[in-house]
Amino acid sequence: MPDVITVHPAQTGDGDVLGEIHALSWGVSHGPLCTPRVAAAGIEERRTKWHGVLAEGVDTILMARLNERPGAFARFGASTSRPGAAEIHAFFAHPDVWGSGVAMVLLAAVLDRVRDAGYDDVHLWTLRDSAQARRFYAKNGFAETGRTHDHDFGDGPPLALIELERAVPGR
Repeated sequence: MPDVITVHPAQTGDGDVLGEIHALSWGVSHGPLCTPRVAAAGIEERRTKWHGVLAEGVDTILMARLNERPGAFARFGASTSRPGAAEIHAFFAHPDVWGSGVAMVLLAAVLDRVRDAGYDDVHLWTLRDSAQARRFYAKNGFAETGRTHDHDFGDGPPLALIELERAVPGR
């Protein structure tokens, strides 16, 4: 039987699920680039933050499931730095679903929602040193803008982020 991938809006009660996906994915992708103390604190913070984010209801959060099991989520909405553009504020997949197609289906759903909201362009920030994320976004039509900035996690050297953008399909 083929895998079934579904995408739906996250609900108020999904905070623990989002937190676990975020913590595990961030721990694997970002943790090795941080000091051990920052990595441990970052994982814990990501486990607990999503109840508050969902309660705020400011941005759209979509969750993707693989055979009914939560596997990935994306938070997106208006850009915080580029008026008139959409921004993907968070996009994380549980390491167990990497390579399954869940992230591609989720990204397609995000782009559909962004298009339906009237945006022509969407951008995001990702770690410069995350080759996996950069490959994924490039494969899905994102290109580097040349804009960068450092993010200081409070201990150890700041990590460089790069901005990626693409036109929204169908606009």
